Amino acid sequence: MKSRGLRNNNPLNIRKNGEKFQGEIKGKDKSFKTFSSLPYGYRASFVILGTYLSHGLNTVEKIITHWAPSTENDTESYIAHVERWSGVPRNKELTARDGSQYILIVAAMSFVENGQNADISAVQAGLNLQTKIKIQ
Repeated sequence: MKSRGLRNNNPLNIRKNGEKFQGEIKGKDKSFKTFSSLPYGYRASFVILGTYLSHGLNTVEKIITHWAPSTENDTESYIAHVERWSGVPRNKELTARDGSQYILIVAAMSFVENGQNADISAVQAGLNLQTKIKIQ
């Protein structure tokens, strides 16, 4: 059975809010957004991470601390898993041109959220659908 995030094409489990993303559709889930395809779900994740970057959230540790606060998650475990699975050190400062590392981070976050390996081609497609984060 597919995880909630994958059923919603929302692999990083973005909560419903006032913001409408490209590819977002009306879904049945009361709490989490639904996207028309997996690449659009990944695209929304990259757009959010690009916004995080503009607010100084530029390391795995800062990203995950904000994305998965300790009030709802085992944040330290989440950080450790993303660091290990992505190969990106938790305190490495990222820039908007570190798209290849963001792909690895998002794929690792997707694994934490869904319990299975991300479809890396869908992650890459999501990166290609947005303009905030690029591959150098």
